[in-house]
Amino acid sequence: LHDLAIESDVVIVLGGDGTMLSIARELAPHGAPLIGVNQGRLGFLTDIMVYDMFDAVAEILSGQYVAEERILLNGKVRRGGETVFEDTAFNDVVVGKGGSGRLIDLEIAIDSEFVYSQRADGLVVTSPTGTTAYALSAGGPIVHPALEAFSLVPICPHTLSARPIVVNSHSRIELHLTHADDARAHFDGQHHFDLLSGDHVWITRANRTVTLLHPHSYSYYDTLRQKLHWGRKL
Repeated sequence: LHDLAIESDVVIVLGGDGTMLSIARELAPHGAPLIGVNQGRLGFLTDIMVYDMFDAVAEILSGQYVAEERILLNGKVRRGGETVFEDTAFNDVVVGKGGSGRLIDLEIAIDSEFVYSQRADGLVVTSPTGTTAYALSAGGPIVHPALEAFSLVPICPHTLSARPIVVNSHSRIELHLTHADDARAHFDGQHHFDLLSGDHVWITRANRTVTLLHPHSYSYYDTLRQKLHWGRKL
């Protein structure tokens, strides 16, 4: 896969958004732009439909396209002052409860400045791309992918005052797991690492990006209207 990416001018991904997430993380170091053909359900990332793929891909290859640069997240789990796990995410890094189902206690700091503490099912730290994924179902804001921002979205917090916040993507998000019987860090919902009380999860912007290519007629807002059924009777 890596050798193919090095030799390719563009990579066409057939599948759903989950397929695009995994391929994008793998190929990001090589810089090959990606074209997504949707064979899944929603298709926020794989926006070209199968029935239109030949015309749409031909249009892109002829030079008629919209290019989007999307940021990635880098997450580190630190234990006893050392990094014990590290991974990259395209959508989000989630620190949440494990199989026990009990609330976890978190302290959140940004660039080493304490922000707040909370008891909750967890917290979603998301890129703009990920704001239409898990964070959306947790009540987070939709952030346009061109913005350089992270969203912090609590999951079922045990207080009515907890609200999502949006911060600069060049910030370092520092999560301190002060107490948990069972907790995990999830990366795009595809990789995970078991956490212990006292662990720290640091989330920063990755030093590489992903470029997505869309047909010339592509509109992010049109995609939102179609996928979220805005302006239609539910």
